[in-house]
Amino acid sequence: MWDHEIRAMASTHCIIAASVFMATVLPAVLVPGFSVYGTHLLWIYSASGAVIAVSVAVFWLLGITPPTKKHTVGYKLSRLFRSCLYFFLSCLFFHTVVVLYGAPLIESALETFSLAVLLTSLTTLRCLCVLGPNVQAWIRVFSRHGAMSVWDTCLQITVACTLVGAWVGAFPIPLDWDRPWQVWPVSCSLGAMIGFLTGLVAAPAWIHYHRKQLTYKCK
Repeated sequence: MWDHEIRAMASTHCIIAASVFMATVLPAVLVPGFSVYGTHLLWIYSASGAVIAVSVAVFWLLGITPPTKKHTVGYKLSRLFRSCLYFFLSCLFFHTVVVLYGAPLIESALETFSLAVLLTSLTTLRCLCVLGPNVQAWIRVFSRHGAMSVWDTCLQITVACTLVGAWVGAFPIPLDWDRPWQVWPVSCSLGAMIGFLTGLVAAPAWIHYHRKQLTYKCK
């Protein structure tokens, strides 16, 4: 019943995963001294930029982004402005949450905000692509039994995997191992990215396996 959507989802996720791979490999070839550990902030913004650009393009081409009710230039510019505003506010939100969980408030503020940008790129951006700048729709999707399409279910899985990955990535930081990936926020950002990529694989696989049991309410 959902085979077409699942194939489109799997293809989309393959393209996004490939963009992360290219954002990691190309700078290593083109930028002297680049490494995920040594120039971690550069990797964060490279990966974030790749995910943003490819996600927006792919979701738009597939028609996943909700259509606008109005076709005026002013309305479209308003949606674009609200999307950018929500993206920025999400960065501030994640930055605040990470600080409340124990990240340095002043020291390493750039590193903490960079992690917030990565988390926003992997979670909030997908909400904007799938649901648009509609906070009520976001609340609906992440409430119990709130999914109304396979893309809503996919959104739940990928966001959850990303956040769990970032949370699990924080566990090795206080350990006295003196490893380069224990430097803040390397393990958290790597955990978030691994969780995100895991979600890209798990979402279509889970939906495919449970496709006969999936029922959605009409929008």
